[in-house]
Amino acid sequence: MATDLRYRRVLLKLSGEALAGQQGVGIAPDTVSKICGELSSVLQMGVQMALVIGGGNIFRGLSGSAQGMERSSADYMGMLATVLNALAVQDMLEKAGHPTRVLSAITMQEVCEPFIRRRALRHLDKGRVVICAAGTGNPYFTTDTTAALRGMELKCDCIIKATKVDGIYDKDPKKFPDAVKYNSLSYDDALNLRLGVMDATAFALVRDNHVPLIVCRMFGGDIAKVVQGENVGTLVGE
Repeated sequence: MATDLRYRRVLLKLSGEALAGQQGVGIAPDTVSKICGELSSVLQMGVQMALVIGGGNIFRGLSGSAQGMERSSADYMGMLATVLNALAVQDMLEKAGHPTRVLSAITMQEVCEPFIRRRALRHLDKGRVVICAAGTGNPYFTTDTTAALRGMELKCDCIIKATKVDGIYDKDPKKFPDAVKYNSLSYDDALNLRLGVMDATAFALVRDNHVPLIVCRMFGGDIAKVVQGENVGTLVGE
C-alpha cells in the first residue's frame, strides 16, 4: 500500500482545542483516542509522521498577554501546555501500537527528549511518530510557525493542518452559510487574503521553501485521503 502514497513523510499540525472535545478546555481522553484512531489508519499505510500540537486547550500565550501578562512569560506557559498535549497523544498512540517519541524544544529530560534534528530524522526513519513539543522554544512564535519550521527541518513532503472544517473558506462557514471554499490557493493569495488559517510567518516559510500545505478535516478519513493524493481539503502551493 505504501507504493500508492503521494506523501510519504508528513508534518501534521493539530490544534490544542481539538484535544478538548466537547468540554472546550483541558484534555478529553475519549477525543484524544478518536484522533489517534484517525492517525493510526494513516500510519498503517506506511506514512512517516511528525506532529505539532497547539496548547490552546490549556493556555494560549497571546490571550494571557492580552490580559496583562508579560508576553514572553505567557508564551513560555503556552509552550509547556503543548508538552502536556504531546504526552497525552503519545500515550494513546502507543496504546494503539505505534512507537512514539516526544521531542521538546525546551529541555525536560525526565519527561521527553530534547529536539535534535538528526535524532528526529532517525526516529522517523525507524518508523516512530515524532511529536514536536514546546513550539520553537522561543516566545513570539506560534505553533503554526513551528509546524512550518519542523516540516522543513524534517524534510517532510507536505504539511497538513487538520481542522474542524473541510478546507479554507473565504469566511467562517459556521457563521456564514454563503461561505465559499477554496480548492486551491497560491502561497501569495493565502498570505494576502489574511484568511486566518495559519499566521503570516508560517505561510511565508512554506512559500519560500516550496512546501505544499493542505488544510483538511480532522475526522472522516480526510488525512488518509490527502496522503494518497486525493483531492480533499484545500491545497496551498505554487
